[in-house]
Amino acid sequence: MFIPHTPTEEKEMLARIGASSVRELLNIPQDLAYPHLNLPPALTEAQLTAHIKELGSLNKPLKNFIGAGCYEHFIPAAVNALSSRGEFLTAYTPYQAEASQGTLQTIYEFQSCICALTDMDVSNASHYDGATAMAEAVLACVRINNRQKVLISSALHPHYKEVLHTYLQHFPQVTVQELPCINGRVDVNAAQRLLDEQTSCLVLANPNFYGQLEDAQRLGELTHAQGALFVYVFQAMSLGLLRTPGSYGADFAVGEGQAFGNAMHFGGPGLGLFACKEAYKRQMPGRIVGMAKDKDGKRAFVLTLQAREQHIRREKAASNICSNEALCALNALIYLTLMGPQGLKETAELNVERAHQLADLLCQTDGFKLKFTGPFFNEFVLQCPFPAKKAVQKLAKKGFGVYALKQKDLQDCLLLCATETKTLQDLQDLAAALRGI
Repeated sequence: MFIPHTPTEEKEMLARIGASSVRELLNIPQDLAYPHLNLPPALTEAQLTAHIKELGSLNKPLKNFIGAGCYEHFIPAAVNALSSRGEFLTAYTPYQAEASQGTLQTIYEFQSCICALTDMDVSNASHYDGATAMAEAVLACVRINNRQKVLISSALHPHYKEVLHTYLQHFPQVTVQELPCINGRVDVNAAQRLLDEQTSCLVLANPNFYGQLEDAQRLGELTHAQGALFVYVFQAMSLGLLRTPGSYGADFAVGEGQAFGNAMHFGGPGLGLFACKEAYKRQMPGRIVGMAKDKDGKRAFVLTLQAREQHIRREKAASNICSNEALCALNALIYLTLMGPQGLKETAELNVERAHQLADLLCQTDGFKLKFTGPFFNEFVLQCPFPAKKAVQKLAKKGFGVYALKQKDLQDCLLLCATETKTLQDLQDLAAALRGI
């Protein structure tokens, strides 16, 4: 919280520190310090609005076939109409939970939806994003069994890997080992060899970064056979059709929830989904909202089991995560409530249909083929007869957005996604554009 200081107080503090001015204290480079920023004159609100619209018009609209962790889905108008109501949307709403009983209730309902969706016992009040939720789950596993070896799929999202390594840089005793893949999926035999009594957990994404569906049943069984914990990273929309993390015996189920009623917004904010078995609820980071009764016996909602350093003894804290994505979680709650189980299933089926239609169309052109032959949800890897970067550049000029893989052995491959937002004509237009390169 910002507390203003008087000039006298500032002088006293600077004297104690040994600096003559705030500028000297901050050591701002002269070429960046005011008045050298060369800022334009101030604009009125009307002028600024017009300027922003002008800048926005410079964006070239693309038909988006990029997934890779952030997905374009149809958002019913009711989602934003409801979440932007004054009862919900305040400057405080996006990251805190204590604003009102109404906010606490929506978070409680959100947790209930995530538990039902994942078939897990407990969910928190939401997390920063899918990557941090996964990293926090790994740290929870290490605390639970005090083992120091972490196995992750090499087909895990590259950003998730980076976040995990960032988290673990202050835990040098914890080692991370990647499981090799065959045909775009985890090599089950290699996993069986590498799993041992030193393994804390196995982290599996299903569908994985390449869109492939893993043998989650077998990998979960092998993990538990060694006394290790199973961290299941799910793709949110796939749960409308695929088996739940709980059905595979997952100990922790984490994922990115942006697909539920939240626009892509040029890459953020995300919505971390985090659920676990009852036995591990006290190792869960962030907040949990519980239902209780007030002094008059009426239903009331409260913050409970906050395993953060501000509420309990610092050495007992599970994490320093102290906020959540309340507004994004509210969007997800409204979306899931509007769609219901049947609507979510039908949307997931449309995703499968569109993606497979696109794959069939693209593979009809000589030189293009699927890199991996396993089943996939709404995303797949297409091998091209030329570097994938060339396809990205050429297709962008034709009005299509696609994603080139950067891994050494996949630099001639595109990762393509087709959701329910794409029509058959859109798929045919992309296929025609790719043939024309």
